[in-house]
Amino acid sequence: MTEGFAESALAAIEFPAALDLVARHSVSPLGAARVRALRPGTDPAAVAVELARVGQYLARLEAGDDVAPEPFPDIGPALQRLRLEGAVLEARELAELGLLLAAAHAVHGRLTRVERSAPLVAALAVEPPPRDLERALTAALEPDGTVKDGASRELAAARREVREARDSLLKRLGSILAGVDPRLVPPDAGPTLREGRYVIPVRREARARLGGIVRDESATHATLFIEPAEAIEPGNALREAVAAEAREVLRVLRRLTEALRPHADALEAAFEMLAAADACAARARYAAEAGAHQPEVVAWGEGPLVIVGGRHPLLRDGERPPVPFDLTLEPEERTVLISGPNTGGKTVLLKAVGLIAALAQSGVIPPVGPGTRLPVFAALFADIGDRQSILESLSTFSAHLAVLTEVLEKAGPGSLALVDELGTGTDPAEGAALAAAVVRALTARGCLTLATTHLGSLKAMAAHEPGIVNASLQFDAALLVPTYRFTKGLPGRSYALAIARRLGLDAAVLADAERALPAEARALETTLAELEGRLQALERREAEVEERAATAGRAADDTAARERRLDEREREIRDRERDLERSGRRAMREYLLEARGEVERAIQLARAEQKEREARRVVEEAIAGLGAGEASGASALTASGADPAAGDGGASRSGPRGPVAPGDRVKIAALGVEGSLESLRGDQATVLVRGRRLRVASAALERAP
Repeated sequence: MTEGFAESALAAIEFPAALDLVARHSVSPLGAARVRALRPGTDPAAVAVELARVGQYLARLEAGDDVAPEPFPDIGPALQRLRLEGAVLEARELAELGLLLAAAHAVHGRLTRVERSAPLVAALAVEPPPRDLERALTAALEPDGTVKDGASRELAAARREVREARDSLLKRLGSILAGVDPRLVPPDAGPTLREGRYVIPVRREARARLGGIVRDESATHATLFIEPAEAIEPGNALREAVAAEAREVLRVLRRLTEALRPHADALEAAFEMLAAADACAARARYAAEAGAHQPEVVAWGEGPLVIVGGRHPLLRDGERPPVPFDLTLEPEERTVLISGPNTGGKTVLLKAVGLIAALAQSGVIPPVGPGTRLPVFAALFADIGDRQSILESLSTFSAHLAVLTEVLEKAGPGSLALVDELGTGTDPAEGAALAAAVVRALTARGCLTLATTHLGSLKAMAAHEPGIVNASLQFDAALLVPTYRFTKGLPGRSYALAIARRLGLDAAVLADAERALPAEARALETTLAELEGRLQALERREAEVEERAATAGRAADDTAARERRLDEREREIRDRERDLERSGRRAMREYLLEARGEVERAIQLARAEQKEREARRVVEEAIAGLGAGEASGASALTASGADPAAGDGGASRSGPRGPVAPGDRVKIAALGVEGSLESLRGDQATVLVRGRRLRVASAALERAP
């Protein structure tokens, strides 16, 4: 078995076009070229590491970390010249190296900052050359490669001399031109350059009057460009100043080149870091745009192939987004025969499976959902499309047969073979027999094969050949349009007669065709139609169940949300109760302190020592009662109608002195305080004293004077 993914097979599944989509996310031509040069690897460990690197980069992008790559120039030729001893780089090349150094320092800093969260991404970082080199290049060169005047003192002086010499020469030429007869001077004439010398344009007739050297003439030969004799020496002085400037520029460039030469290896490593970071970022951005999830990759034979939510990478979301497919193949399932009508998506599915495998093994996260598990294939073979060739005298069948011959020679365990329209292009009986033999051979060799077919005899193989399973892409029998939904385990119908009937083919011809169908074919079509009907009914029922489950889930979410709101309300009420209780206790303490002050003043007004002691005892008991409860304390104080101010023995009273009614001003004799009577209920009264309500025995009250 030959290992590797042949370029012809990659072209058949449109792998280069898929890489172009990824490369569009690069920020530099070299990063895009690096993506386009990707090819599938066959080492499971290396493939897993590269996918994990892109996955870490994707996670950092989604987390908002600054891991963006930087655009950078192609310095490959400049690096080659830098390694040549004695070579001097051009100013443009040095300026590009300065841009490279700036980009390398920026990217190095971004990569090292994510070392903990994305170690595989940080592993791309290499230490760039010292910043002193970047500063030296920036100080001496403009981004476009122009050497600055400040690159050296000598260069600044040389350029000043050039400017002075040029200004002097131009002034002299302007003076000479102004002295020429205007009739001998072209309109809007002025000093100009010819052959590196400053000249003035004049009519041919002025040649004899001016003298000097003719440097050029116009296309019509009517105008001559003359360097007057008196301008030759200033022109020579200007040339000498320009030459001195060029020598000083060369010295600056040589100095910068010699400073960079010891760091050639570090510059090349920085160049490689920028290209690798750009290529990695492009793959991560593609995965983010495609909504792709990093698949698990395993060695061949270590588990089933599982594709969840797979999509063809070249089918973009448009008016009708691509229909994802799920495909699970157990280790013992080696061949999948995909059937169904034309334009139903069978070829697209073949290419999608091949592209998903090829992209993943190239370090690109393919458009798949979470839970995808891919074995690493050792080789890919693809026979897709019409391969007929007039130049090579190959018919469609011969071209397909040539590819199948190569597949049978090289495919084995760990190979992936994609065969479109197996057994077509020749006699149906012979083609079916040959296709069945090819399928059995590939299945026996352990090659994972996906093949599309319309042949009914192949569809029946899955019933008695181990390792072979049927699959189909669904078709709406009522509308006669494909739904592109992949179904494993059920062969598909061709719908040839149904489509012909819908397109208006003659009814008699259709009836004749139906009668000509073999009994086995008619029975198979009937059985498949029944199975499709049952499957569609099951799918509708499943959709209804899912909708009910979704509705129940939404109801459960609503109930849970209401319960959360009730819990929050209950917590708020408990918090308010605690706040009210705390505020009530504070108010009671304040009232007790105020009552103590009032009692103290009442005691001081007692006229007798015994009465004072009795009053103090009664008041202390009242205060003790108020400490146990604001309302009940005062009531307990006067429950027996005792009045400390009533004289010896504390004789009881039957009621207040004189009738009282709510709203009257009354006095609580035991406390010596006055208030407003709010209510009378039996032998209990409520008195408002300084904003506080006291419940006392009505017998303890007397009308206030």
